[in-house]
Amino acid sequence: MSTTTIPEDGLIEGVVPVEAPRYTPLERILQRIVEVPAAIIVLTEIVLLLTSVIFRFFLHNPIVWADELSGILFLWLGMLGSVLALQRSQHMRLTTIVSRVPPRMKAFLQTLAVAGPALLLILLMPHAIEYAYEESMISTPALGWSLGVRASAIPVGLGLMLIVSIIQLLKHNMRDIGMVVAAFAVVAGLLWLGAPVLQEMGHTSLILFFIVILLGGVVLGVPIAFAFGIATAAYLLTMTDAPLLVMTSRMDEGMSSLILLAVPLFVFLGALIEMTGLATAMVSFLASLLAHVRGGLNYVLLGAMYLVSGISGAKAADMAAVAPILFPEMRKRGADEGEMVSLLSASGAMSETIPPSIVLIAIGSVVGVSIKALFVGGLLPAVVMALALCVIAWFRARKEDMSQVKRPTGKMIGKAFLIALPALLLPVAIRFFVAEGVATATEVSTLAIAYGVVVGIIFYRKFDVKRLPKMLSDTAALSGAILLIIGAASAMAWSLTTSGFSRDLVEMMSNVPFGVFGFMVVSIVMFIILGSILEGIPAIVLFGPLLFPVARGLEINDVHYAMVVILAMGIGLFSPPFGVGYYSACAIGNVNPDAGLKKIWPYMGALIVGLIVVAAFPWISTGFLPSK
Repeated sequence: MSTTTIPEDGLIEGVVPVEAPRYTPLERILQRIVEVPAAIIVLTEIVLLLTSVIFRFFLHNPIVWADELSGILFLWLGMLGSVLALQRSQHMRLTTIVSRVPPRMKAFLQTLAVAGPALLLILLMPHAIEYAYEESMISTPALGWSLGVRASAIPVGLGLMLIVSIIQLLKHNMRDIGMVVAAFAVVAGLLWLGAPVLQEMGHTSLILFFIVILLGGVVLGVPIAFAFGIATAAYLLTMTDAPLLVMTSRMDEGMSSLILLAVPLFVFLGALIEMTGLATAMVSFLASLLAHVRGGLNYVLLGAMYLVSGISGAKAADMAAVAPILFPEMRKRGADEGEMVSLLSASGAMSETIPPSIVLIAIGSVVGVSIKALFVGGLLPAVVMALALCVIAWFRARKEDMSQVKRPTGKMIGKAFLIALPALLLPVAIRFFVAEGVATATEVSTLAIAYGVVVGIIFYRKFDVKRLPKMLSDTAALSGAILLIIGAASAMAWSLTTSGFSRDLVEMMSNVPFGVFGFMVVSIVMFIILGSILEGIPAIVLFGPLLFPVARGLEINDVHYAMVVILAMGIGLFSPPFGVGYYSACAIGNVNPDAGLKKIWPYMGALIVGLIVVAAFPWISTGFLPSK
């Protein structure tokens, strides 16, 4: 999974925020009101889960209420994080089209991107309050607290997001606001008048809601999570008698899986290894081994992404840990910026299956595949993809001038290894403990955070306490953006299931010509397209529960199929012109996206070849799984 990193000026093409971050005094106060509790919740979750692990594993005295309290705090983290992401314009949105239209049209579309979320929040707000009230009638078994304590996070979060949206909307031209409101009114009126006809059309009407409205909103720059919500709400209000209370309930269910609690913990861990110097130590060791050979820094980048991805689950965090270390030296050697950012983007797609990838955790959560099995199965497919990229990297660098590059001595390499050893042990430990069933992914993430803090303080002597508040609030914002997408996608998946479309899709995919081969080809093409347009996690939440049963019916191993669809999604996610991950790489590398548009395709071609190899040989994904 990749998330968008946006520079402060907000000018990177393809990943522009709704508004440049010029906050009014009211916005700054509101931001502080949300940032502080969100950061405290992240820290509390880390301490609570670490304490729970210590009591369970070492003291053999489990804290029975720990999971309950973690679940309550987790929903609050997701909602407050979503508010932060909206304030910072960090919710995922596709802006490839928006960035290329004339200024007048761009102003209108930016207004639409703010008004869309406001519309959805207005629709959901009364039902969120009702949902919280209904939940308050139930008590938790261990703590004895009312579930209203937990469920009230939803109306509070939606209400704060609505306030943020209105404040942002008022910054826009009144003419644009009027045009957007008029457009909403026209669409609502047409849906109301056309409801009888649409209901008679049956499944054909889904094209209007989940292709025209959904994809139209995404392409026009509405944040993806809110585009999902708008399309789902429009469908429910027009085609069914179901209240939007059901949508609120399904969003809560999608966001609340305790498996997903590993997401913010691994996101924070990614920031921690950068702050404490663990990432720098690993990259420096790889550079001592390979930097002196032709194309060596390209291999170092791929190796570093593989190693760092084994610690942090977020691709943006991985790229942000590696690129600032390697790109300056690559520029000194005369490397082309387009080549650099193309390789960085391709390495993001390459490493999507490396545990503890957030996408692995998400797919395990929504389709019921063992996280342990996914963590074991994801390692070798990434090696295959890396080798495919190495071939292109070698070919592109075969004429590199190495006359000024000195080969390090064995003593220098040995010293770099000793310095990097504590850092190198961390990804190995994460995989070992999960693969051997010693601890869950969530538990391992807390132990890894504790290890990172201790090593950073004692061994690397790097631990800037002043950076912690920002790291915690950034973790909350990124986690909130991810969880809101999962919640909205879960509500849409439920709508598609109740419509009967899911049954038809399963039947169609089951009857694809050429059996397993045809099913795999269709799946690969579909997830490349979905990854490019919708980003990875929502695509998996929507279609994973539908397609995995079909794959099982064709006797395709769950882990093998998971690797294929994740890699396909990654290729789409990191491919221009629509892939958000590509623009994220450009923002992190401080490279104009146009520089890589012509350079990236050989790398993407290599990834497709690697994907075909992974799809053709199931052993690559399943060979190291324990026999049943």
